[in-house]
Amino acid sequence: MDAIGLITVSQLSTSPLQAQVDVLALTAFGDASKDGVFKSIDQALGGALSEVAKSESFEGKTGQLLSLHTHGKIPAKRVVVVGAGVRNDFTNPHVRDVTAALAQHANKVGATSVAFVLPALGAAREALLVQMAVEGLFLGTYKFGRYMTSDDSKKLPSLKAFGVISDIKGKKPNASQSKAFQAAVERGSTIAMAINHARDLINEPAAVVTPAALAADAQAIAKRHKGKITVTVLDPKKCSELGMGMFLAVGQGSDQEARFIHMTYKPAKKAKKKVCFVGKGVTFDSGGYSLKPSQAMEDMKIDMSGAAAVISAMDAIATLGSEYEIHAIAACCENLVSGRAYKLGDVLTSMDGTTVEINNTDAEGRLTLGDAITYARSKVQPDEIFDFATLTGACVIALGPYTAGVMSDHEGLVRNWMSTADRTGEDMWRLPLLSRLREQLKSPIADMRNTGDRNGGAITAGLFLKTFAKDTPWVHVDIAGPASTSSSRPSQPKGGTGFAVATIIEYATRH
Repeated sequence: MDAIGLITVSQLSTSPLQAQVDVLALTAFGDASKDGVFKSIDQALGGALSEVAKSESFEGKTGQLLSLHTHGKIPAKRVVVVGAGVRNDFTNPHVRDVTAALAQHANKVGATSVAFVLPALGAAREALLVQMAVEGLFLGTYKFGRYMTSDDSKKLPSLKAFGVISDIKGKKPNASQSKAFQAAVERGSTIAMAINHARDLINEPAAVVTPAALAADAQAIAKRHKGKITVTVLDPKKCSELGMGMFLAVGQGSDQEARFIHMTYKPAKKAKKKVCFVGKGVTFDSGGYSLKPSQAMEDMKIDMSGAAAVISAMDAIATLGSEYEIHAIAACCENLVSGRAYKLGDVLTSMDGTTVEINNTDAEGRLTLGDAITYARSKVQPDEIFDFATLTGACVIALGPYTAGVMSDHEGLVRNWMSTADRTGEDMWRLPLLSRLREQLKSPIADMRNTGDRNGGAITAGLFLKTFAKDTPWVHVDIAGPASTSSSRPSQPKGGTGFAVATIIEYATRH
């Protein structure tokens, strides 16, 4: 048994028809009338379930939901059927949206307890389905309402108990099955907490989540995992001593001091390898002197989503454990306009000595990441580097708002990463790292300039970062599209999404 907040998750040893709960829930793949559990419930209800399904044109499509009072004909007070689409297209992560929709409906009707019949998709998938179901439960009930003052916003969710039925005959699980269930619940709840924490950081106003606030958050996580995580926070003076000319230039126009955050997790035994996750931490991006239009600036508090992802993921990694030595690095600052701000035409010297001519102050993320990657490569000396950044609008144009662009010149590493993303259900697509486009970054007065032409903008940003990764195996993940959403889905409300947290955790902890 495990709990997050006020919801307890447990394994039920009862048949669906005997479950004494407010809501008995099951999934439907296409025509629900062919499902054995649906048939048994329908029979017990005198055909009422199939009758309502027919009258409401319920076809088991993704996003459809059917709800019916039982009027005391079975112990459960209400039956809910959630559409899951085509069975062969249903992957483990899809169950997140099923349980998210279910939890939202339970709270809407004031239900305190739910019994969820786990889809029968094979014993090999059961533990992962439980994990994803638990993730969906807590991701779907997430709400950022800190600044809402209405009575409705203060109302606590009604749902208190969520039970999972994996054996429809009510057979009691053996010790091994119980252990696997508990591990799946712990993993799912831990991942969901990390994602929701990242969402909180992203959704907070930029006046609240400053570079110093992100540093304090990292230190609070380390304090919770004393002995497992250490944190080093560098102020501008220390960064200057290290020669971080690009990072410091981006932040020098703000009254909020920059902070360079370095979190380290070390396993109890000798680490199998050393992995570094680097996150862009621009807590507000005005565009600098290449000033963004007002509308484009409205959601620029999300420009630290990469930093939020790597910092939040470390909390879960320390809880679940890893065989790797894990480093999370976040270069955090604000990109504002003032008399101190860096300007177009400036030439900056990076930590590795490369000089960069500025032809766009709104291409600041790659400058902060360039020094962060150099720091990781030279000070940490990892086996692998991954960076995460709301980096380019060009990536959103290429792939749309839900898909991250992935770039790398290390085939084995990028294949492993993409496979991991596929398992977690986070949508990523590999873009080519075309060396021919490097010509666009040539400068007449410095080693390179910070942007190329409009065409291929996402790729030239990747090529810029590759300059600083050098020969270290490296993967760049541009999360500009999926870092936040204006169109919600059951497990992903509007606002910051916490994208990449799940894949980072999976990569670090699933061996």
